[in-house]
Amino acid sequence: MDYTLETTRKKEDLLRAVRSLQVKSENTLQKASPLLSYHQGLGMVKECHIHQLTEKTKTICHDLEDIKNLLCFRQNELVQRIPNPDCTLYGGVNGIHCSLDGIVYVTSENGPWVHLLNRSGQSFQSLQCVEWNRGKEYFLPEDVTVTRSGLVAVTDMVNGAVRIFNPNSKFFKGKWIKIGTFDSPTGIAVDSQGRILVADYILGKVHLFATDHAFKVVSTHTISGLQGPRYVSLVPDGGFVVSEECRDVKLFSPNHKLVASIGNKYGHRFGNPAGVCADTEGNLIVADEQQRKVHLFPPSGSPVCLVSEGLKRPTGVACSAFGQLLVADTGENCIKVFRYRVKPGSIPESPRMGNGNPTLTPREKPS
Repeated sequence: MDYTLETTRKKEDLLRAVRSLQVKSENTLQKASPLLSYHQGLGMVKECHIHQLTEKTKTICHDLEDIKNLLCFRQNELVQRIPNPDCTLYGGVNGIHCSLDGIVYVTSENGPWVHLLNRSGQSFQSLQCVEWNRGKEYFLPEDVTVTRSGLVAVTDMVNGAVRIFNPNSKFFKGKWIKIGTFDSPTGIAVDSQGRILVADYILGKVHLFATDHAFKVVSTHTISGLQGPRYVSLVPDGGFVVSEECRDVKLFSPNHKLVASIGNKYGHRFGNPAGVCADTEGNLIVADEQQRKVHLFPPSGSPVCLVSEGLKRPTGVACSAFGQLLVADTGENCIKVFRYRVKPGSIPESPRMGNGNPTLTPREKPS
């Protein structure tokens, strides 16, 4: 049978099944509603019938949510492979962040740079990670994010600090400002109020803080009791999500209360959860470094595997505002871009066109 005809038949079967449920439920509701409103008692309906119907309804609703999610997302649709700009000198690509206008910020395992890429994957600016207070000393950025005011913020795990950089300031040109003192900062993000979130790996904590006009840490808050927190990301409702190495992924509310263990809520077993992010619809996306897969956890329904093949060592993940998923594959030292939405046409076009060729900012390699 022709593939097109076979696909059409499957579509018709699915629509017929959903339509049958809709018609039957509407007919039953029309008959049951007046009887239950104007008659005393339940007739011959017993408690066991109500319980049975309730359980079946939950199952059917869950199955319908799964069908909807499977229709909405794609699997293994690789559209671009972006080499690490530091591939000749340093370790694999590590941290990744995608801004609302489509700029991608990338760090490497052993590279003292933060690279800025456009949507086509071209590096148009490179921020050298160097401290000048005691001469010229390089530091290695672990993860990267961007504040609401446009500052680039990175974690410096070796020196136990967070560093920020203003790429648009003449006064701070080429200078990184060191803020805070931490034990082992790994993942970094910015919440809806502009506060910086830092995962402190060894201490098992997530620190939240703001900075004043002099870049001093203020309004600090700490969440404890985590097992090796690695990456952290904001979710649309103002809360945040944290990955725990070799354990689980935890979701927190805007008031810093634990909402759910993703593993328990979805009945999912993680190997080594690494990068986490959330799209605009509240879908949580987690890269599993051990299982070499990327899963999406919708607000309702079962997990959806977005990437099941072609990854060697996925670490960081980020969602673009234009319907793409970016995965930092440290094992192959590149960024892999996937189309994970079925209807990319509904996503607005980026103001930064991919066919541009911005001038590369000159870089000085460390001697």
